[in-house]
Amino acid sequence: MSTNASGHGPWPEGYARVVLDTIDSTMAEAMRRAPDIARPTWIMAKTQTAARGRRGRKWVVPQGNLNATLIFRPEATASEAAKRSFLAANALFQALSIYVPAEKLSLKWPNDVLLSGGKVAGILLESSGQGPFVDWLSIGIGVNLRHTPEGVTDTMFPPTSLSANGGGDIDPIDFLSTLADAYATQEAKLLRLGFGRIRDDWMAKAARLGEVITARTGREDVTGIFDSIDHDGNLVLITGTGPRAIPAADVFF
Repeated sequence: MSTNASGHGPWPEGYARVVLDTIDSTMAEAMRRAPDIARPTWIMAKTQTAARGRRGRKWVVPQGNLNATLIFRPEATASEAAKRSFLAANALFQALSIYVPAEKLSLKWPNDVLLSGGKVAGILLESSGQGPFVDWLSIGIGVNLRHTPEGVTDTMFPPTSLSANGGGDIDPIDFLSTLADAYATQEAKLLRLGFGRIRDDWMAKAARLGEVITARTGREDVTGIFDSIDHDGNLVLITGTGPRAIPAADVFF
């Protein structure tokens, strides 16, 4: 069963919403719907059977947590589209800070949200396109609202949840309304003020800024002082041989 936008709090103008009971993953569903979308559409599933995170990692999603994907057609190159991960992170921070104190939250490059040092939310981007602009962009978001996933052992940042940190019992559809509104605000900010403002907002909430961290690229480990992210969204570390801009990596503190 699916329902379109309904009465769970204010919903941003110009965005559609689809709520599904059980599917393989909202990212897979977004890809299936991509040829037919007429406007930005949030797809939420109450249960996912084959969810995944970055680099094909399994994403554990107990029922009662948020599983959602936004799919739309930005007028953007692939590199510009990729910057939407920072918009999504800023929106998640804003939405989560309604339920828990903002000082307990931080943003971990490139696409995680930490709550009291544990991972409470993750972001996954996928896009497709043959020309100068992407044909479509999907932003997958998972948030541990009511439950902390069990059996996750392959991470330096163990999962946590809003409810485990005093965030209360939050309905996923209600949270999606809050998140969708926050994301629409980020898109408006990008249009009016450019990525520099998005970057500055993200940096103000960044975990371990100014501290020594390690970025694991798959080819090497790079350790240095977390200086910034540049205007392409790359991680900038100050190393013993000078600044290094890193486009993709797993970060360890």
